[in-house]
Amino acid sequence: MNNLKAKIARVAKNKDARIVAGNFMWLSALQVAGYVFPLITMPYLARIIGVEGFGKIAFASAIMVWIQTIADWGFNLTATRDVAQNRDNTQKVSEIFSNVLWARCLLMLLSFVVLVILILLIPKFREESSVILVTFLMIPGHILFPDWFFQAIEKMKYITILNVLMKLLFTIAVFVFVKSPEDYILQPLLTSLGYVVCGIIALYLILGKWKIKLHKPTWVAMWQTIKGSTDVFINHLMPNLYNSFSTMLLGFWGGGTAVGVLDGGNKFIHIGTQVQNSINRAFYPFLSRKIDGHKSYVRVTVSISLIMCVVLFFGAPLLVKYMLSPEFADSASVIRIRAISMVFYAISSAYGANYLIIKHKEALLRKITMWCSLVGFVLAWPLVYYYGYIGAALTVTISLGLLAVSYYIAANKVEKQ
Repeated sequence: MNNLKAKIARVAKNKDARIVAGNFMWLSALQVAGYVFPLITMPYLARIIGVEGFGKIAFASAIMVWIQTIADWGFNLTATRDVAQNRDNTQKVSEIFSNVLWARCLLMLLSFVVLVILILLIPKFREESSVILVTFLMIPGHILFPDWFFQAIEKMKYITILNVLMKLLFTIAVFVFVKSPEDYILQPLLTSLGYVVCGIIALYLILGKWKIKLHKPTWVAMWQTIKGSTDVFINHLMPNLYNSFSTMLLGFWGGGTAVGVLDGGNKFIHIGTQVQNSINRAFYPFLSRKIDGHKSYVRVTVSISLIMCVVLFFGAPLLVKYMLSPEFADSASVIRIRAISMVFYAISSAYGANYLIIKHKEALLRKITMWCSLVGFVLAWPLVYYYGYIGAALTVTISLGLLAVSYYIAANKVEKQ
């Protein structure tokens, strides 16, 4: 007991420890909200829009993952790092913020042009064009809500408050407007509107409270900003070759029902991933300044991932029974396969983004991610074709395992240099 009190006292006296602990508490509150709101809406949506509706939304979302990755261009890490390292210089922070915002807007417009072309050329895309275009509205909403900025200045409470507001608006709207299977298209629309509302509030706070000045866009500044984050962008883009791509393949070969079964299981994995992301985000600004705390961070994130893995693996049948509907019975197998990937994800995040990028080893990270993702891309074709949603879940789990091992080996080599 005395040892515990002594440890708490040391944390209370250490400014960095207090900041990390505070950020983690706020992000933990966000994750609690991330549990509560889906627990309220998921059973209702599963019953009303069914597995087919889930599948259509998941197919459109898999396409949006590519576009969002392009619009983000890795700025959520590089810009966070740069602002964290220059946060006492308001002029420099204003320059970084402005360049990133305009660069993301440009990338979004270019992505939209490509999306329209794909809809015109690919029959499956034309068939689902309505839900795809509505889901695209999440991209401008995501750009308007620069959570990376709040992460950089270590003010996680604003991310939490705005996200909870967005989830609350979405939850209320779901019960008010979604009344039949045909209303499935309202789910991405309501999500997008929530992002837009919170994004406007976030911009007001950033420009007002922190006196950040929005500079006029210039082609040179946008190009330099994009070029400076290209390695991280490639690192973020490549996992789509096995992750969202396997969902898209399943949509082409298995149809909406198969994608719905996969998505039903993945939703529980995504909740667990959010917990890991909150830990990663809480530590990232601190590690950017003091990498010596990395080993302690690894122990925390890997331990939590092991607990979640066990809970999800053994609790899968009960989760499906009480949170979804009989249509989603096969989603339990997806949960069990993907539960193993939780540990792989924790390790890959700890030694990838939260170590190699902080050490400015983006090129090494990009190379590893590219090769592991290409392996996953090759595996996706036979696994999804022959084993459907099981194959899609296996593709992601195997690929994350390869990434985890590769990042760990690379990080240890960098540490010894």
